[in-house]
Amino acid sequence: MREVVSTDEAPGAIGAYSQATTNGELVFTAGQGPLTPDGEVLEDASIAEQTERVLDNVAAILEEAGASMADVMKTTVFLDDIEDFEEMNGTYAGYFPDDPPARSAVEVGALPLGIGVEIEAVALVE
Repeated sequence: MREVVSTDEAPGAIGAYSQATTNGELVFTAGQGPLTPDGEVLEDASIAEQTERVLDNVAAILEEAGASMADVMKTTVFLDDIEDFEEMNGTYAGYFPDDPPARSAVEVGALPLGIGVEIEAVALVE
């Protein structure tokens, strides 16, 4: 059984997708960008600030699904510019201080709304 996860603590979907889905054992977030819960885009913020907002969104969605950042098994990071990797990684590491999840990080041609970073996660539900 698949359930849709939705919270007002993260920005709503801006297309035909859900913030996350779960089967009660795993939760899969949609890629989260640096948008505030009310939808303000932080496209001019530094990559560190964008990453913080993105991961706060991921954390809020996971909490709604009954999981936390400590339950994350895998993330995928999409960067508009791979040169931003070190700055993103510095902020990212603070969200996973012990035993970080598996991760892929790739540069993409462009991200929606002119943002610099997008992150999706897969986590275990407690």
